[in-house]
Amino acid sequence: MDIAVIGTGYVGLVAGACFADSGHRVICVDKDEKKISMLNNGQVPIYEPGLYDIIYRSKPRLTFTTDVDAAIESCQVIFSAVGTPEGPDGHPIMDFTYDVAKSVAEKAKDKKFLVLKSTVPIGTAKHIENLFKEAGQSHVEVVSNPEFLREGCAIDDFLNADRVVVGCKSEEARKALRLIYEPFVKSPDNILFMDNTSAEMTKYAANAFLATKISFINELSLLADRVGADIDEVRRGFTSDNRINPSFFRPGIGYGGSCFPKDVAAIIKKGESVDLPMNVIRSVHEANDLQKVALFERVQTYFKDLKGKQFAIWGLSFKPMTDDVREAPSLKLIERLVEAGARVKAFDPIAGAQAQAATKADFELCDSAMEATLDAEALIIVTEWNEFKKPDFVALKQNLKNPVIFDGRNIYNPISMNEHGFTYYCMGRQVYCPTPLS
Repeated sequence: MDIAVIGTGYVGLVAGACFADSGHRVICVDKDEKKISMLNNGQVPIYEPGLYDIIYRSKPRLTFTTDVDAAIESCQVIFSAVGTPEGPDGHPIMDFTYDVAKSVAEKAKDKKFLVLKSTVPIGTAKHIENLFKEAGQSHVEVVSNPEFLREGCAIDDFLNADRVVVGCKSEEARKALRLIYEPFVKSPDNILFMDNTSAEMTKYAANAFLATKISFINELSLLADRVGADIDEVRRGFTSDNRINPSFFRPGIGYGGSCFPKDVAAIIKKGESVDLPMNVIRSVHEANDLQKVALFERVQTYFKDLKGKQFAIWGLSFKPMTDDVREAPSLKLIERLVEAGARVKAFDPIAGAQAQAATKADFELCDSAMEATLDAEALIIVTEWNEFKKPDFVALKQNLKNPVIFDGRNIYNPISMNEHGFTYYCMGRQVYCPTPLS
């Protein structure tokens, strides 16, 4: 099948490469000439493990172009994977998606399927259907097909999907999407067909629920700190209940990235538009904002006056195995430290340049994790990259002015850290720290 994927960002590039890998002929389109030039020269503009390899081996079936009109005219199935960033008011900015729809309306001469792959507000498919009807293009069917990729393991998620959600109306659309997605699922039953609105809402429901789990365990970790409980034991206890899935119940310093913050905000706004306050999800959003400053407050509690003090930060991306720093807790932490008069030296294996570009706060980027700790008052761990999990603790202790670690991801054993001579503050395991936090 001939497939067009419009938008070569994270979603579009992964989808296009994986479609081509399964044997389809794929045209990836982007108006960014620099990005297309990079891809045509064998360079991948985003960091995602395995993406370069799959693009390379799919070369015979995968092309990159800025010519959106030609792609639309030559392909029956057109995936819209353009950005839907969060606007200042919390609503997604839909200009790019509507531009794609208008291009399809102008160029579609025969039966086409416009597949909305990017996360779009509930009701978008209906709105675009009306645009097509007004343009006299009722032969173009809108299909809702939200993505469920996790950054850092997106290739595996796509090639071995646990489910594919498809919202459509016609049997013809079902057949086309089934043909495209059957190579990626264990059973055809894992392709879940439904109406467009339900498919759109499914994406928001999934991300809002996962965000809820994260904020829930994070808030419990703060309570554990106050009452002297061990959050790992608490988590082990309540997730042993077979009704409770243990995934996403890991305490930390808040979620970030391009999906959870944006999608939580969007579903809150959608609720407001139909006079429903969405109180539970709103609380999740508020709890996450508070969690992002938890490490700063701990550092300030310990050192009191931060002016002139230097701190080391390990990890800048919002999670390991990605260079994405959108809504990353590290940026909020750095901004608060700098506002308090502290100096920051940071290291991240991948996302250093992206972090510096994403904040106005002035901090020094180091070439190694150990370099960042030299003469620092304390180490603050923000992202759980594997290389941070087994450092040379003797050298680390020598580098720091004070043997103090604030760990926002609980990557070390508190008892072992005590044995190494560190004052170790983590999330929800205050029972092992020498000095309780108030």
